[in-house]
Amino acid sequence: MKPMGPIPPEFARQQGALIVAGRTANDWMQGRDGPLFVYDPAIVAARAARFRAAFPSIDLHYAIKANPFAPLLSAMAAMVDGFDVASAGELAKVAGLGRPVSFAGPGKRDAELSAAIVGGVTLNLESEGEAMRALAIAERLGVRPRLAVRVNPDIELRGSGMKMGGRPSPFGIDAQRVPALVRQLVAAGADWRGFHIYAGSQALDPQAIIDTQAATIALAARLADEAGQVPPLVNLGGGFGVPYFAGDTALDIEVVGAALEQAVSDRPAILADSRFAIELGRWLVAEAGVYLARVVDRKESGGECFLILDGGLNHQLAASGNFGTVVRRNYPLALAHAMGTEPVETVSVVGPLCTPLDRLGDKVALPAGQVGDVVAIFLAGAYGASASPAAFLGHPPAGEEMGAVARA
Repeated sequence: MKPMGPIPPEFARQQGALIVAGRTANDWMQGRDGPLFVYDPAIVAARAARFRAAFPSIDLHYAIKANPFAPLLSAMAAMVDGFDVASAGELAKVAGLGRPVSFAGPGKRDAELSAAIVGGVTLNLESEGEAMRALAIAERLGVRPRLAVRVNPDIELRGSGMKMGGRPSPFGIDAQRVPALVRQLVAAGADWRGFHIYAGSQALDPQAIIDTQAATIALAARLADEAGQVPPLVNLGGGFGVPYFAGDTALDIEVVGAALEQAVSDRPAILADSRFAIELGRWLVAEAGVYLARVVDRKESGGECFLILDGGLNHQLAASGNFGTVVRRNYPLALAHAMGTEPVETVSVVGPLCTPLDRLGDKVALPAGQVGDVVAIFLAGAYGASASPAAFLGHPPAGEEMGAVARA
């Protein structure tokens, strides 16, 4: 038997039938011919409220790459101060939602730069070449562009699952070259919007985040001094992790918030008029999503038992261990009708694809599962439907639904 990660607290306390956003999993699956992602907006709202309490002076941005489901974005417009996008496709998804938008990512095409400039979107510039193209396009359009500089910092987020700084990178401009570019942008008449400094992601160590945020503020101050320009906004990136695997401990954001509020209060004079933002994706939405799939076969092979589902890595790639993890470990999962029931067998939960990579639970302890049962895979609210190879082997895509949004 191999361990599973912790079920999110909103679900871990349940007994019997799993309830997601006020309905049982079997109710959500009633009449469906295939798997389904379900998102609970109340959990997202609770995460946003917790952030506000811990970081009262910091703006909250949502990085929509974590989950761009349209009804979820509409609900989140009331919870966040801005959206961060990484393509023209994502930009179109947040158009009309009434929140400021920033656009990061290397390799922006001219058409994407044009759309952002015309739409009043802040472009986080990833290279000097991109900066020159943006200025030329803005001049041709007769529009003053909103331009920020994404910095490739000379620091990295210790313990992060994916490091985004402190090394050669396609992301951002090396810190030592940033001041000259800022001066050039200002001289060209651009509306310079500040810095975007992102050192890493999926960190669960609060002290590592505290240290990185302090170093980021110091770096922003140094770059501003060297450029001779006050940044209107310093986007500190995100990096807040969630506990996917056995042994993971949920991040104490209250400790992080207290330290950042103090650091902002004590910030260098050059940043006195700057605002600060944190850009979060998975921390806001991962635990709010559940992937539901049905057992279509139960088989024995070589003394092992397999539960075969009607969906797998084609819908929920991350749970199979093939999205950013080095060693495959088990996401939390459960039989949806038997929450809190003692396990009686060790099984492997696999999908329908013709590849041994399609394994969602490797030798996990569960109650006895039968054909027709619904399996729930948790932490499916981030990097699920939109980050998985839905077209692989021609199986149908999973459905997506969201619970009702509470009205004030």
